[in-house]
Amino acid sequence: MLIQEDAVEIEVMLKQGLGVREVARRCGVSRNTVRRVRDEGARRRYQREARVGKLTVFEEYIRERLAAAAPQWIPATVLLREIRERGYVGSHSILRTFMASLRPLQVEEAVVRFETAPGRQMQVDWAEFRLDGRRWFAFVVVLGFSRWIFGRFVEDQRFETLRDLHVAAFDALGGVPHEGLYDNMATVVLKRDADGKGRHRFHDGMLALSRDYGFALRLCRPYRARTKGKVERGIRYVRESFFVPLVAEFRQRGEALTLDIVNARFSAWQRDIANQRLHGTTGERPCDRLVVECTRLLPLPGGRPAPSVREVQAPRAVIPRPTTPIQRPLAAYETFSAGVSP
Repeated sequence: MLIQEDAVEIEVMLKQGLGVREVARRCGVSRNTVRRVRDEGARRRYQREARVGKLTVFEEYIRERLAAAAPQWIPATVLLREIRERGYVGSHSILRTFMASLRPLQVEEAVVRFETAPGRQMQVDWAEFRLDGRRWFAFVVVLGFSRWIFGRFVEDQRFETLRDLHVAAFDALGGVPHEGLYDNMATVVLKRDADGKGRHRFHDGMLALSRDYGFALRLCRPYRARTKGKVERGIRYVRESFFVPLVAEFRQRGEALTLDIVNARFSAWQRDIANQRLHGTTGERPCDRLVVECTRLLPLPGGRPAPSVREVQAPRAVIPRPTTPIQRPLAAYETFSAGVSP
């Protein structure tokens, strides 16, 4: 195939007065090719040979992953990690440019973030996830300073579940932040400004948990969920970088997801990816900043939280009676004593 550089070189030699035979010899082409270039000149368009890019062999894989996730979207950071495991050696920007051609540009609303001191605040929220008619809820905690993330998927949002997940988060941290920031969870706040502006009426169970573990309950501003933007962004990160890719993976394999599988993978994802990544805002890894944050946390209490009213009032489990009669028939004893001398 004659590329543009070859054609230009032939034209230059012809303009310099060299004959067709000599040009063909120097360029290693046939005389007919030289004549064609001479006769067609600028009218002919030459194209460069298509080069195989570093991403080319992975483009079909990327399309298949995005198709399996549709209508959701898998972030470039997730796909970059996957194709690097398969041998990709190119840059992140090459992948982002390719993915931009597959998705319309979306303009996001700017978010103003408020930074807090180490150990000061944790932001807590629920997120709903639906899969094949099932509804799961993700409990997500993000520490304000380090951006360390903790979460777990459950089937309900009852107070007892919320309480136990708080305890699990504190145990994983080895301490307690000074305050927790929430929105209008019914299991946290019963009524805003019940006794005056800023004097809210909290759920009795959350007040007890707050007292036992020593952290203050704080509410974000009404209709301004972005005042707890760290956990909002964290939930989006969980959805896009963990849940959507996981669902797409199991769909591609034709396998069903269970809550146990989701939580096992979620725990590993938090440990190996989410808390190890270089955070876009802080420029540091959450696990590294957590070392500083842990020095400012409140100590864990000695005991465990008291049971809730629901748990206290729950009926005790009925112990089933034995089905085998205690008294045996006389014939059984005759069998046992057979062959025994008096």
